[in-house]
Amino acid sequence: MSIPIKIAGIGFQVPETVITNDDLTKILDTSDEWIKTRTGIEKRHVLSGNESAVQIGIEAASKAIEKSNIDVKAIDLIIAAASVETHAYPSTACEVQAAIGAENAACFDITAACSGLIYGMGIARAFIKSESAKTVLVVATDAISRCLDWTDRASCVLFGDGAGAMVLTVSDDNQDDIIAIDLKAEGHLGNFIKMPIPGKNCPLVQPNDEEKMYVKMDGKEVYKYVVTKLPGYIEECVQKSGLKMSDIDYLVPHQANMRIIEALEKRLDFDSSHVISNIQDYANTSAASIPIAIVEAVQSGKMKLPCSAILTGFGAGMTVGTTVVRLREGIA
Repeated sequence: MSIPIKIAGIGFQVPETVITNDDLTKILDTSDEWIKTRTGIEKRHVLSGNESAVQIGIEAASKAIEKSNIDVKAIDLIIAAASVETHAYPSTACEVQAAIGAENAACFDITAACSGLIYGMGIARAFIKSESAKTVLVVATDAISRCLDWTDRASCVLFGDGAGAMVLTVSDDNQDDIIAIDLKAEGHLGNFIKMPIPGKNCPLVQPNDEEKMYVKMDGKEVYKYVVTKLPGYIEECVQKSGLKMSDIDYLVPHQANMRIIEALEKRLDFDSSHVISNIQDYANTSAASIPIAIVEAVQSGKMKLPCSAILTGFGAGMTVGTTVVRLREGIA
């Protein structure tokens, strides 16, 4: 008998510092209108001083745990989806574990960029269904602002920092909240979004060509890929769930660009009032964008619980993750 999974709690945290589009005009040849027209973004939260992705990840995790009403010592596994980590090691997951006191949890990080939350959910689901874990904490947190070329208006205006977290555990009512999930990767398209890690060769060998640790993105190709491929991938996952698109209450896409969100809405013929988006206030927060969007929509009343929802992320790799879920009252 398959083990049913409960999405027990979701939380998020963003840095206090806000940078508006008007603020960016002080360092870039741009305007509020130029950015809003092309992206839908009005402002973003960014880390300042010694703040870190780990710090906001801990806060997001604590909020998700509080909503789930679990004992932290019951957490068997922590998965951190972190593309821009504070340290290569210790891992972000280990740093979160130490801070929250989840002493019984195994820990590791994954890198799936903006698809990281959905990839983490897929891994957590596999651990729980194989009885390798009963309770898993997934934390998505990144410090994208520290890896941007702030002289490049084509890329730096798109991103913000943020963290989201989700607690998954064995369901106590036999209802499976992850109805279907599908993970994909097309590595041959990896050149669409890249971020090199600088490093020098040993002085006893030939020197290498070092690159700066900046996000480099071919925006046109990313847009073309997402609007062409993602609708079909979403439809496949919905079909796998045994539901119809009309049965699903909400679509929660990764918050990358308002143009992409609108294109998905149109291609899927989804009611715009049931498409959850807050990109205007947070920009692209990588894998954290989906949990941030869910919690804020619930708290504002835009998303009514309980409900069914499609969560879909896409990002560097290229990676895609889509899941059809049930969201219960009290999770956010």
